Amino acid sequence: MHSIEKKNLGGFMNLFHLLALCGMLSPIIYTLMWILGGILQPEYSHIRDDVSTLVAVDAPNKKLFDKFIISSSILLFVFYTGLHWGINNGAGSITGPILFVISGLLGVLVALFFPLDAGGELLTIRGKLHLVLIAISGILATAGMVALWFRLESEVEWSGFATFSLITAIVSLILVVATSAAVNTNYVGLVERLMVSSYQIYYFVLALMVFLTN
Repeated sequence: MHSIEKKNLGGFMNLFHLLALCGMLSPIIYTLMWILGGILQPEYSHIRDDVSTLVAVDAPNKKLFDKFIISSSILLFVFYTGLHWGINNGAGSITGPILFVISGLLGVLVALFFPLDAGGELLTIRGKLHLVLIAISGILATAGMVALWFRLESEVEWSGFATFSLITAIVSLILVVATSAAVNTNYVGLVERLMVSSYQIYYFVLALMVFLTN
């Protein structure tokens, strides 16, 4: 009986490692996508242009970058599906992980079905839904960070991450506001990258913690 329990536990640990690797790969793939955008498209500016323009309807390398954004979104969603049980053996509120699951699902839907319109404009329902769903996904992810802070602040092994989670939520909100203010400027690309990078770094660190603690 004990050997069976150990074998099952080992299986779960391996599964959590695999899920965590998915979570760590996702932000790497996403970041590589927009870095490559500046290399493959000389007219594309990381300072001026937002990331979503790379996968807009008429984007010159849309098919290539679609593969990046879809892969990144699916990997992150897959990681989220095991997040509750990967944190402290599932002890504590499921609210944070559920918020991340919904956020991740919206990210997948945007990547698959809701690109920006030609030229990065918001002309059609599909293009407008891109912005709406991304905004909702970001709000849910930020709320998930706060929920994980509540869940983990008293856990010795996770208390440092809990503080990191709260700080990232605050910084992300500030950068979201800054990005909104920069929309009609020539610096929106730079500000947006700072904003999305705060989320991407968080996802990587969260996945790394799941990997190390399982």
